[in-house]
Amino acid sequence: MCAAVAVPPELLASLNQPPPPGPAVAFTLRLAEALHRYGTPAHRLEGLMVRVSERLGLEGRFFSTPTSLFASFGPPEALRTSLIRVEPGDMDVERLTLLDVLADDVIQGRLTPAEGAREVEAILAMPERYGPALQLVCWTLAGGAAARLFGGGLREVAVAALSSLLIGTLGELTRRQPSTARVLEPVAAILSSSLAALAASFMGPLSVQVATLAGLIVLLPGLSLTVAINELATRHLISGTSRLTGAALVFLQLGFGVALGSRLSLLLPPPPQAPLPPALPGWTQPVALAVATLAVGVLFRARPREWGWIAAACTFAFAGSRLGALLLGAQLGAFIGALLLGIASNALARLRNRPSLTTVVPGLMLLVPGSVGFRSLASLLERDVVAGVDTAFSMLMVAVALAAGLLSANALVPPRKVL
Repeated sequence: MCAAVAVPPELLASLNQPPPPGPAVAFTLRLAEALHRYGTPAHRLEGLMVRVSERLGLEGRFFSTPTSLFASFGPPEALRTSLIRVEPGDMDVERLTLLDVLADDVIQGRLTPAEGAREVEAILAMPERYGPALQLVCWTLAGGAAARLFGGGLREVAVAALSSLLIGTLGELTRRQPSTARVLEPVAAILSSSLAALAASFMGPLSVQVATLAGLIVLLPGLSLTVAINELATRHLISGTSRLTGAALVFLQLGFGVALGSRLSLLLPPPPQAPLPPALPGWTQPVALAVATLAVGVLFRARPREWGWIAAACTFAFAGSRLGALLLGAQLGAFIGALLLGIASNALARLRNRPSLTTVVPGLMLLVPGSVGFRSLASLLERDVVAGVDTAFSMLMVAVALAAGLLSANALVPPRKVL
């Protein structure tokens, strides 16, 4: 009989451990984390990562939520799974474009996966293209332009611009402090509504609601709501539901802040009884649209060479939504705007070999239903339940119309790239 050979426990442990990840897996994980950090929706992120893993000879499975990313490699009976905890980041059009180009370089063999992983780290370490001063200027321009697009006059534009400037300053001060950044929305809403109430008492008659809403325009989660509906429509149910809940929470925080700030008007002298000043001339609306597109380009951190394309996309979307409102009504008019925006962005992406997100996301900013949701919450806080529910239904209809328009555009003009 042969004697049994004792195997040291250290050798058994090493045999049971999976092999170390190769450079292809490391590159795929770093690319997925970077794309997630800069605002890529779940359906686009998972689609791109499947394409990258297939081209690198990997059997990969990916699952994305707004705060985490799962990636598994190998056959089902021997999976190696990684869990990456990611905080939702701000949209960065420039870095998304660079990451998309990098993925193409690795897929086409112009770079090795190891070189690609180092390039991902270099993109993540890039300094901010626009400094805090320019960011604050664009916060101010966005608030003032939004007030004009919402039908406000010169006083509403001035108050909204000042509110947005103060909120942007607060955001810059708290962005690197997670504990204080989480209270930005309610504090900003208190600030905007209080400033609007003060202006109404001392500057003369103005629309408090327009000034408050325009001052909060950058913080309204209309884009998150639209992305959530799009993810639900593409059967990414967990990510869509989580993002939808997050958007609803931001709406509630803003509504609480506005309700608290509006109480200041009870302590102030009543505003003078006088008619509102005449509306601004019609030519100011195209000017406000141009200013808004410039501010959106900077706030989304797009390269200056992309500003012209972003301006064209925003104008196309805005004009399409106005045309759709005339043909289909205010609620469904966003479908026409999103359809035209998606078709133009996909065609442009195929022509320039760039991701369509570069123009789709900024263009959506002029269509998203954040202002409708805010008015719904304001009505509910005033205990006007019927008007609040009706406006909330309008908000959901606009969000669904936007998602349907983008999906229809992808069917009519398929994008060349997953992003």
